[in-house]
Amino acid sequence: MMVTVLLYLFGILAILSALGMIFHKNPVYSALFLIVTFISLASIYALLGAQFLSIIQVMVYAGAIMVLFMFVIMLLNLRSEIRLPIGRPAQVFFGILFGILLLLESFLVLKSGTLSGAIGNFPQSRIDSIGSVQAIGNLLFTKYLFPFELASILLLVGMIGAIVLGRKKLPKES
Repeated sequence: MMVTVLLYLFGILAILSALGMIFHKNPVYSALFLIVTFISLASIYALLGAQFLSIIQVMVYAGAIMVLFMFVIMLLNLRSEIRLPIGRPAQVFFGILFGILLLLESFLVLKSGTLSGAIGNFPQSRIDSIGSVQAIGNLLFTKYLFPFELASILLLVGMIGAIVLGRKKLPKES
């Protein structure tokens, strides 16, 4: 009973802090809301018995990546809000279209009932016997190898893009 209450509390906290991150204008406060979201998710992982994922969530996301975000925010020296133009009519049209498609897909997934999940190769008894780290590693390097490698390539592209965008132009280049 207590675990269920805590799961709901951390879930509500994660949703509220995620909304705070999205809607707050100051990037530093948005980054702090994101840290609260990461810690709430780590708490949910810990309550569900996934201690390894909980620790990794705190160390990697709330620790390393958020420190990097804070450095970037401080280096950009964002003192005032910069309003970008909304965009061309075609961009607005496709944004609304893809938003509607995402909502429709979410509705269909919720209606189909596939979110309940199925018991896979690693039930709780097997995870307890071999350890959650080995179970996660086995799944990452066998069944989910392609998405794992694709995510690493996306992260590499994101890092290169951040370096290119954050690079200051020398006086001779401008």
